[in-house]
Amino acid sequence: MSNKPHIIGKKCTLCDRKFGFDEIELTCPHCGETGILDVEYDYDYIRPLFPVYRTGSPRRDLFRFAPLLPLALDGPRPQTAVGPTPMVHAVRLGRHVGIPGTWIKDDGRLPTASFKDRASAIAVARAKELGINLIAAASTGNAAASLAGLCAPEGITAVIFVPKAAPPAKIAQLLTFGAQVFLVDGTYDDAFALSLKAADRFGWYLRSTAINPLLAEGKKTGVLEALEELGYDNPPDFVFVSVGDGCIAAGLAKGIMDLHALGAIPYKPRLVGVQAVNSRVIYEAWKAGTETVTPMPPSTRADSISVAFPRDAVKALRGIRATNGLMVTVEDEAIFEAGRLMGTYAGVFAEPAAATAFAGVLALKAEGTIQPHHRCLVFSTGSGLKDVAGASMAAGSARLVTGLADLEKIFAPGS
Repeated sequence: MSNKPHIIGKKCTLCDRKFGFDEIELTCPHCGETGILDVEYDYDYIRPLFPVYRTGSPRRDLFRFAPLLPLALDGPRPQTAVGPTPMVHAVRLGRHVGIPGTWIKDDGRLPTASFKDRASAIAVARAKELGINLIAAASTGNAAASLAGLCAPEGITAVIFVPKAAPPAKIAQLLTFGAQVFLVDGTYDDAFALSLKAADRFGWYLRSTAINPLLAEGKKTGVLEALEELGYDNPPDFVFVSVGDGCIAAGLAKGIMDLHALGAIPYKPRLVGVQAVNSRVIYEAWKAGTETVTPMPPSTRADSISVAFPRDAVKALRGIRATNGLMVTVEDEAIFEAGRLMGTYAGVFAEPAAATAFAGVLALKAEGTIQPHHRCLVFSTGSGLKDVAGASMAAGSARLVTGLADLEKIFAPGS
């Protein structure tokens, strides 16, 4: 018997051709680079196993969801535990904005301070299954730091391509983790293209978003974990996530669909993808009712979602539509304000790309789509420490004092 009896195989999202799980590692050979694959599971096989692993696994990280992961059920795992992360019932924040049922899943508290650890954990586990000792990736910073951090204790070499404009804090994290880092003179899309060429030339295993179909399977664990904490019998009305390449949105949608197919949740919460107005390629396709994306030069300060040509757009669009979801765009100023509110009222320090999700909540509240009775789950996908300069734009400035006299003017009675 296969060591992956819970997996049916992989299916191309473009041509619908099906392959054995180990037959094709990355994209569809008939459709090329854009032929993103999707992992298909045997839900009848998984249904009795899922609660057993979820509650009985000695590991309390994302690998307790093993029956819904694209790996051998009891295969090798990374040393680094990824998850669970805090689920913040943001009572004060919800009261302030008029949505009492607001929860924030703070994935900025993962090992490398980014949601991308969920995908990297799967990539590293798969590399260990295959006996691979080098993984390459292109990234705006977070995915690269995540891969490097999880590879370090395994002795796996991480080769990273990032745009030269990536925030210095992310580059420092990469170098500290011992990665081989290459700054690309161009955008994320240029870094991605170079990573594909290098992987083809040198035979490297790729972790890059939307070329490796296993990554979305890791990202879906965010919603598996969050809905478990809320109670599978009582999902939220809406799930909000920021969108750049589309891979996280695609992953969360897959998790929602998996849980519904298993009968674990009674209905599918609506997934809301939020893009910066100046990096809204997937939003435009969603609004037009198509799966065809038209690249645009991005100019948002939320660097992690600043993408000209999103590689996982099709899966993201299908996932949002399959949950009867929505997309919305927000200005950078709204993103910074959302970050300030998350910090001030909920104690969650989010980088601008992460705060974008909550900016979407505020936008839909303002237009009347979100009502006070709705329950909203917001994914904060990265710590503000990843982009201190960006987070500072939301926080404002500290006041300079020279002594007690200055404080008297502020705090003394009657001042």
